[in-house]
Amino acid sequence: MLILSRDTSQSIIIGDDIEIMILGIARGQVRLGIAAPKTTTVHRKEIWNKIKKEKQEKLRQNYLELLTEHGGEDDDE
Repeated sequence: MLILSRDTSQSIIIGDDIEIMILGIARGQVRLGIAAPKTTTVHRKEIWNKIKKEKQEKLRQNYLELLTEHGGEDDDE
C-alpha cells in the first residue's frame, strides 16, 4: 500500500486519467473530489461490497435455477 500525505487542494494522479483531489478536511472526515472517465466506475467501498455480494447471489441463484431445470443430472447419460 502506498501512503501519501496531501493538503487541501492537492491531488493524486492514478494512471493517465484519474485524479483524486483533497477538497477539505473537517471533523475527522476527508472530502475527496474524483475525476475519472465515465467508463470508470467509482464507488465507496461499502457500496462496492454490497454490489459484489448482490452479483454473487444472483450468480448463485442462476446456477441453482440451471440445476433445477436439468434435474441436477448430467446430459451425457
